[in-house]
Amino acid sequence: MTVIDIPSSDTKLDLPPLKLGNITVDTPVILAPMAGITNTAFRRLCREHGGGVFVSEMVTSRALVERTPESMRLISHDDDEQIRSVQLYGVDPETVGKAVRMLVEEDHADHIDLNFGCPVAKVTRRGGGAALPWKLDLFTSIVQTAVREASKGGLPLTIKMRKGIDEDHLTYLEAGRIARDAGVAAVALHGRTANQFYSGQADWDAIARLREALPDVPVLGNGDIWSAEDAIAMVRQTGVDGVVVGRGCQGRPWLFGDLMNAFEGSDARHKPGMAEVSAAVYRHAELLVDTFDDENKALRDIRKHMAWYFKGYVVGGDLRAKLSCVPTLEVLRELLDQLDMSGEYPGVDAEGPRGRAGTPKRTALPAGWLDERTLSGSQKVELVGAELDVSGG
Repeated sequence: MTVIDIPSSDTKLDLPPLKLGNITVDTPVILAPMAGITNTAFRRLCREHGGGVFVSEMVTSRALVERTPESMRLISHDDDEQIRSVQLYGVDPETVGKAVRMLVEEDHADHIDLNFGCPVAKVTRRGGGAALPWKLDLFTSIVQTAVREASKGGLPLTIKMRKGIDEDHLTYLEAGRIARDAGVAAVALHGRTANQFYSGQADWDAIARLREALPDVPVLGNGDIWSAEDAIAMVRQTGVDGVVVGRGCQGRPWLFGDLMNAFEGSDARHKPGMAEVSAAVYRHAELLVDTFDDENKALRDIRKHMAWYFKGYVVGGDLRAKLSCVPTLEVLRELLDQLDMSGEYPGVDAEGPRGRAGTPKRTALPAGWLDERTLSGSQKVELVGAELDVSGG
């Protein structure tokens, strides 16, 4: 991997290790859970480049309590993952409590995160995800129950949330205080509303306001961190104790090396040429085969990563098309060998935004959801259908 020194003191940052309960994270960076992305294969790639906490794909508490095969796969970790981090999503305090208890008693995790940031319509229209903190009674009950169960095993529990439903219905300050009072180990804020989905710019000023409102608990910032320099800028602008990185590392697991360097005060940055990117793609595919124990499934999974890995690099249209539907490891090797391995790092064309963005849209909500801040009887019934296997935000 090519590493280039950038001679500028502006790229250096001095930040102490992140404390999550009894866990010390030397590099204050969290890999955000992403459905279909942050499986054991991708987490290993990221860990090999830098330090931090690498969160598994989100799992619903109901599926975990029911021990579905997929939920048990989602919470699996490699033996050498020092901090086994699991993110739970749930809408029922009792079920969330049972799921946390299971993780604790059966020693499946060292850190648990609760997701309150999902903007997907099929979740929010039933009151789940980013819509849930609007109902203060439900949010409070879930967080208090989860913290109580996690504390029985000494596990730190954190939450991740959005600013709110839209600019007229913000929840992050109230939710942050409730979570702090419940005893969470940290609060992470994605600086977007549910209405924004992943569009526009993240509101770092909101992250700064949350940091100021919660001086006695670690606050983590999420949104628009595409480079180590972005992470530095966020810390300096907001005063957060660490950063959460999602789409910025898609096709760029070496971003965690850049982040570790930045937080350690080094100007070194990874600038991989075509040969190094090609090697990373093939290794990723091999690790996916190990993860799924199914070459066909693994190669279907690697296809979505191709555009991210080769963003900005010179790859012919025909070859890109073939890589996007590659069927086997053998064919993948043949296709990668057709690349110009002498190609150098393309610079800014390989950087910046990647992954899904979407467009702003009105968040789907249950009828009358915004009328009051507590749950009605009918809304409690509606929540039963909100716990679905979808990506969080």
